[in-house]
Amino acid sequence: MDTQSDYLAVAKMIDHSLLNPTLTDRELEEGCDLAVRYDVASICIVPYYLARGVELLAGSSVLATTTIGFPHGVNTTAIKLAEVRQALRDGGHELDAVVNISKVRSGDWHYVRDELLALTEAAHAGGARIKVIFENAYLTDSSKIRLCDVCAEIGADWVKTSTGYAPGGATIPDLELMRKHSPPHVQIKAAGGVHDLETLLKIRAIGVSRVGMRSTASILEEWRRKLGMEPLSHAVPATAPNGH
Repeated sequence: MDTQSDYLAVAKMIDHSLLNPTLTDRELEEGCDLAVRYDVASICIVPYYLARGVELLAGSSVLATTTIGFPHGVNTTAIKLAEVRQALRDGGHELDAVVNISKVRSGDWHYVRDELLALTEAAHAGGARIKVIFENAYLTDSSKIRLCDVCAEIGADWVKTSTGYAPGGATIPDLELMRKHSPPHVQIKAAGGVHDLETLLKIRAIGVSRVGMRSTASILEEWRRKLGMEPLSHAVPATAPNGH
């Protein structure tokens, strides 16, 4: 058994969330350090700190991610595109963009498709990948399926359950629905509600490739214990009550 490969198979699912608007500069820097120490997939960090985050990740395999239209999704398309351009200038590798929830609920699929296509094309032109956040807590199953179809058509890289700031986050039924209605080339990301290793492994079995979370250290320390690996920290932060 290659324990390091087994460890990374789970660690590289995690986008360590640094999106709480009350985080200080010091806490954001500590979050970047934590992400590097545990060798996760990426940090998903508040936009203003992205450029500094890229500097802190230099020399590691951890990618830099930020958000677009977060958390409500109702900025104009022009503003979202400006956010994409800024994120690309700041060195973002992946962008998590919130759909216009109002337009989805209104059934204005032409607007939804045109906006997501513009954001996806802009991200890809800049060498970044894009995750489209649905915010499932506010949507019907038929709308979730329609969004999966749209995202497949426009070439989005991931479909994502939620921001972590709505009343509900990722659920097993939603993840199964999104995997069923997305082609293999569109990956699935869960966010909100994944706070323990058991849940993380369960959704991995469904086919989820990324998970946004703040309880990174506690989950990966448990995973290391199960694999018989040395701990990376003796002071594991408690799981935060809110977040991505």
